[in-house]
Amino acid sequence: MKSADRAKKLRDLGPEELERQEAEMNEQMFKLRFQWAMGQTESLNKLRDLRKDKARLLTILREKNNG
Repeated sequence: MKSADRAKKLRDLGPEELERQEAEMNEQMFKLRFQWAMGQTESLNKLRDLRKDKARLLTILREKNNG
């Protein structure tokens, strides 16, 4: 899925749903970092994409809260 599609999908959600997704992303990032530290995964792409998606989510959440 393209980043523009992800952002559009996030913009359609309400603030409560965005906060719930942020919590899920935090949990996924923790698990991926733990797997990376233990040497169980070789791919950093998932972690990088998740970080970028979280940044998009936080940006959209701030936009909704401020305006």
